[in-house]
Amino acid sequence: MTDRAEYLDGPLEHDVLEANLRDLARFNRWLGGVALTRRALVALATGFHSMPRIGRIDWRSRTLRLLDVGTGAADIPDALLSWTQRRGLRLSVEAVDERHEILDVAYERVGDRPELRLEHTTGDQLAYASRSFDVVHASLVLHHLEPGAAVRLLREMARTADLGVIVNDLDRRRLAWLGAWALTRVITRNRYTRHDAPLSVRRAYRPTEVAQLATQAGLVEVARFRGFLGHRYAMAFVHAGARPPRETPPEARGEASAAPG
Repeated sequence: MTDRAEYLDGPLEHDVLEANLRDLARFNRWLGGVALTRRALVALATGFHSMPRIGRIDWRSRTLRLLDVGTGAADIPDALLSWTQRRGLRLSVEAVDERHEILDVAYERVGDRPELRLEHTTGDQLAYASRSFDVVHASLVLHHLEPGAAVRLLREMARTADLGVIVNDLDRRRLAWLGAWALTRVITRNRYTRHDAPLSVRRAYRPTEVAQLATQAGLVEVARFRGFLGHRYAMAFVHAGARPPRETPPEARGEASAAPG
């Protein structure tokens, strides 16, 4: 890991930020970020994980409530809403970010979508009652935080989640760093993207490290999904008191058997 700061964590220029978030949305779509979150969400909603009797709901008969922390351009919630609507499932999303400049871009991107509400949040305190949402999700957020701050955020995510928590992030691997460096030199000239993408990999946590942080936050891992390039993962967690965990959470191989209908 490194102590260097990402441009996204400093002063932001609107036009450069807008292009950067557009790049991130493309990466999420092309390289599996959206799919990883979708698979983890299905696992928690249907109980298709290593604790199959924990966290199952009848998704067709009621709306699943999702809180997206550090939403960025809100591209992942937007994609999830489109996916659920095509399958006759109901989803409502509260998407929060602590940067007003980022929320402004998100508003411009998603427009007026009734199932998606954008809100400002401050620091690692989530201004919601306990268990206000079924699932609380954070994508490409944890690597911005030092371990102590990461545990505090995970604890808040656990507090506000009823079914479970999803962490979607990059893996700190040399091949992932090389891929991020090369890809950003080929497809974009945006200086935020070129600087932050490889640095994000260097700052990222390994999945085992995230599991350890989550344990400190009162969570236990129940499923783990890897991107097809191995550069990224999504981990699903439930409350530690729900049921004793298995020794090794499954590396699920697909979502077909998990998806409702």
